[in-house]
Parts: sequence; structure tokens; C-alpha cells
Amino acid sequence: MSTTPDVVLERAKRPVRTAAEVNEEIRALWFRSGGTLNTEQRSEYERLVLEWAAAQ
Repeated sequence: MSTTPDVVLERAKRPVRTAAEVNEEIRALWFRSGGTLNTEQRSEYERLVLEWAAAQ
């Protein structure tokens, strides 16, 4: 297995979780919040959306 910088970088870009897994967590967050996110939940939501987009 190659460890050149390009190959290592490409491996680092791969999502750890699938988009479906992240989407499930996003849905659970909204469900737990009752449909309104507080500041902390909003930050978590934004992080999850970025992770979801990267997994697409």
C-alpha cells in the first residue's frame, strides 16, 4: 500500500460514516429537539450537515 502524500490525503478525505448514517443522526437530533434547535444543537446540526455533504 502506497503512502505517498496524494494517497494519504485521498484516504483522509473519505468519510468515516455514510451519508445515510449521518442523516439518521440529523433526524434524531431534530426529533429530540422537538423541532427547534438551541445554540448548542444548532452547532451540532451544522457539523453534521458538513459531514453529510462530505459523505455524498
